[in-house]
Amino acid sequence: MYQRASGILLHITSLPSPFGIGDLGPSAYQFADFLTQTKQSYWQVLPLNPTDEACGNSPYGSPSAFAGNPLLISPELLREFGFLKKRDIEEIPPFPEGRCDYASVISYKSDLLCRAYDSFKTAGKQRAAFETFCKENEEWLEDFALFFVIKKHFKGKAWGEWEKDLRNRNSEYLERVGNNLRDEIEQEKFYQYLFFKQWLSLKAYCNQKGIRLIGDIPIYVNYDSSDVWTNSEIFNLNKEKKPLGVAGVPPDYFSKTGQFWGNPTFRWDRLQKTDYQWWFHRISHNLRLFDILRLDHFRGLIAYWEIPSTETTAMNGKWVEAPADDFLTALLKRFPVDSFIAEDLGIITPDVKEVMDRFGFPGMRVLQFAFGEDSPNHPYLPHNFISNTVVYTGTHDNNTIRGWFENEIHPEDKKRVFRYLGREVFSEDLPAELIRLGMMSVANMVITPLQDVLGLGEETRMNRPSTLSGNWEWRLLPDQLTSSYAEMLLELTKIYGRSWEYR
Repeated sequence: MYQRASGILLHITSLPSPFGIGDLGPSAYQFADFLTQTKQSYWQVLPLNPTDEACGNSPYGSPSAFAGNPLLISPELLREFGFLKKRDIEEIPPFPEGRCDYASVISYKSDLLCRAYDSFKTAGKQRAAFETFCKENEEWLEDFALFFVIKKHFKGKAWGEWEKDLRNRNSEYLERVGNNLRDEIEQEKFYQYLFFKQWLSLKAYCNQKGIRLIGDIPIYVNYDSSDVWTNSEIFNLNKEKKPLGVAGVPPDYFSKTGQFWGNPTFRWDRLQKTDYQWWFHRISHNLRLFDILRLDHFRGLIAYWEIPSTETTAMNGKWVEAPADDFLTALLKRFPVDSFIAEDLGIITPDVKEVMDRFGFPGMRVLQFAFGEDSPNHPYLPHNFISNTVVYTGTHDNNTIRGWFENEIHPEDKKRVFRYLGREVFSEDLPAELIRLGMMSVANMVITPLQDVLGLGEETRMNRPSTLSGNWEWRLLPDQLTSSYAEMLLELTKIYGRSWEYR
């Protein structure tokens, strides 16, 4: 992270695939080859944890901070492993092109995964490897599988509504339930085995080609998750184990009423007494899966916006301090600082900047935010960058550059964009111009969403914050990544000294 380099932001779900959702199969390897061809050093993805239709299929709203998403398992690789037959993957529903229809995908892939498990039980292939995986991951895997299976039996009911013995994790009762549901629990563990096997194979392929993978750790976890059910003492819950204070952010660029996330906040005093064991286990686990972690909502590690759980918006919250110095000192005793990117967007106060500078965390600069009224002093303008910075044209929460320019930007801001570029440009040409601005800057790392490399419009936006439907659906078409885009990206990477041969 201390050398000039660049990379692409593309979530796994957005990869082309005949099975309705991007997965860890051939297209993932082909995209790694594209990164190699264009001399990129990084591939950034969103969280890979299981998603939930009740949370709009958001990768930031998961029932587990440790498990992988079985929907990302490649049916083609399952066939190669011998868990599926050729005929199992020949009849594919007519999935829509360019977007993910989650309801159809969940139904289809659940059936395929059930077949794979039946084959595993019958033939016993990879049984020893599976058992080794279970033993190595038992600290989180046992509780996750049990939680997931119980939820299915309760037809999705949140754990806080379960009967008392289950809600309070009565050990004798849990053991009896676990014995009764043994086969279903093993089935969920098997899906995790498949996911991690496929993901770690892809990671090894990328690393061999000099590509480092950037993952994303949401600061909070869902209330209705195996993490809160298993570790309720470290979250801000009442005696009935319902949230007292929940997380969000005050009114900002994205929302006039703030963002009401609803995740339970942490009991930092109790975490501190355990030497932050849960947090460090989570980070260690993720650093096996990724080379670098983006710490989402970094400012929440210094002070966080806590909202009474009885509220419906984020407006009536308050700032609460976290033990930042103690936590971050302990963190960097265990992990090197260049393992992290601090997501420092939103309301960033001087104390957050001071902590980031003192500990050496690289922050983020988003070019879409750079052309407001305080130009030329805006910290997101390239001439104000420092080297220990990661530049983005936009993030998964932003519109695409083209969509932003055509539908969101104010006329005065447009004029400032043109003044900064030194000329007027058409909206279809602007994404390449802003990528060039990032590439030529002193920032060590430049990450570009693939939509901006392709110059795509608002219809390909990944997420609209504070909305629950229509997000996380965009998918790359199989023939969309043409040689002309590869040539453009390679040219910019070489001109501005971000390719391997210049290190």
